[in-house]
Amino acid sequence: MQQSTLKKLSETLGISISTVSRALKDHPDISDKTKAKVKELAAMMDYEPNNYAIQLRTGKSNVLGVLLPYINNFFYDTFIAALEEEARKNNYTLMIMQSGDSLADETAALKHFRKSLVSGLFAAVSPVPGGYIKTCMSDELAAQMAAKEIIKKKKKHVLALFGHPHLSISKLRHESFIRTFEKLSPKTKITVDWPEQIETSHEVFLKVWKKNDKPDVVFCMGDMILIGVMRAIHELKLKVPDDIAVIGISNGLIPTMYDPKVTYIETSGFKMGKLAFEQMMNSLHNKPLQQEVYVESVLVEGGSL
Repeated sequence: MQQSTLKKLSETLGISISTVSRALKDHPDISDKTKAKVKELAAMMDYEPNNYAIQLRTGKSNVLGVLLPYINNFFYDTFIAALEEEARKNNYTLMIMQSGDSLADETAALKHFRKSLVSGLFAAVSPVPGGYIKTCMSDELAAQMAAKEIIKKKKKHVLALFGHPHLSISKLRHESFIRTFEKLSPKTKITVDWPEQIETSHEVFLKVWKKNDKPDVVFCMGDMILIGVMRAIHELKLKVPDDIAVIGISNGLIPTMYDPKVTYIETSGFKMGKLAFEQMMNSLHNKPLQQEVYVESVLVEGGSL
């Protein structure tokens, strides 16, 4: 406990607890000689201030909350990695909780963050209510870019696989993808499905491939879908891109694990984490900031299209 440690320091040095406390805080009323003695002994005794007591007194902390729907996700893995990297540089720590997309769990987590006096909160929630600072992926642009790459290759039949249809990210990417074809290549056939996870993506591709009218390209909205599709392609011993072309939207790691590497539109969780932390610091230190910023989407060429 802080008080007992301060007491030990004061007893050893023969000075009052208040003098020790002020010396550790570099109070101007304390001489440099006394400060040096106190700090030297504090280091020898491994003195650590009671951060919780400081938080209660000031109403602030060096802890930032992170609320995500799921942690075991390729995108959020790199998002958290970027936050942790920046937090260490700026003397902050992270308190991470997941909601499982449950409103009740989100509410419970928010209460816990409030009781813990976190200085700020990174929250992945949908839809985002007004009045919050937003760091966003360019979901519509990413889907549009993927569609344009397919159109450039003059593909005739697209198998377009998206995540859960109730999620805003799935809706935005689907609407943008379809809209691009309607505008630029209305005669292209598009078969849409919503498999969401690895196993369902694997099953959907196998089912579609049994039909006579096979697609010549598959679009994967995310990494989990891509893994399932590539597993099916390998099981069927199909050659990419000769038998089936592949393009996706990805965080960046999964497409590099195949030969040839998969062409993808990068939506980087790491870049989002960096940008979100910068926004957080600007907010906490009353610096100018935008209410809504976007992480740039980038085409990364592989050999799959």
